Amino acid sequence: MIVFVSLLVFCIFLCLYRVGKGPTAPDRTVAIDILGTLVVGFCAIYSIITKKDLYMNIGISWALLSFLGTLALAKYLEGRGFDE
Repeated sequence: MIVFVSLLVFCIFLCLYRVGKGPTAPDRTVAIDILGTLVVGFCAIYSIITKKDLYMNIGISWALLSFLGTLALAKYLEGRGFDE
């Protein structure tokens, strides 16, 4: 489990670098979306370690909110309103 957690932490640092140094806004958006996916991975690993399904439910909720946030940001960057 330590290997998976350290790999996820390494990926988080790579994503944070892309968020900070991303040349365009879509690059930063993708990096933020990947950060949401990594949080879901942490929730899954923690759920396996503690043998409680509560953390898996948190991960599923986080994935849904991350997806909706990415859609909203993509519409904003495209210049369209939320009602279109």
